[in-house]
Amino acid sequence: MEPVSSGANRSGILSRQQQGAMREKQARRLLETAGLRFVAANVRYRSGELDLIMRDRQIWVFVEVRYRRSDHFGGAVASVTRSKQQKLLRAAALWLYSRGQSFDTVDCRFDVVAITGERVEWLPNAFTAE
Repeated sequence: MEPVSSGANRSGILSRQQQGAMREKQARRLLETAGLRFVAANVRYRSGELDLIMRDRQIWVFVEVRYRRSDHFGGAVASVTRSKQQKLLRAAALWLYSRGQSFDTVDCRFDVVAITGERVEWLPNAFTAE
């Protein structure tokens, strides 16, 4: 297993937070290159965290960024379980509510950017609010 440092003077080894931030920036660049507009990152609620919030024209896009070093245990896509999806749905509902909106009043979708090793997959509309 590859060591993960606490971030203190270990050149070349990224902490989990640093690795996550790097992968979220990578995902954001991919999405912006595809024409989506960045709105917010790392929006936290008790029920869960929204990694990226983007706009695709009139559609709110809530993006979950997942990273796995390898696919030995199913890769990054497999890590977006139904439980994780439910947390994301609750967090997105709270974020929309704070803006006087809801799933019933605006168009939105849930994308996943899955990074396994160096392979990057963008899964638009990976799951729905229904």
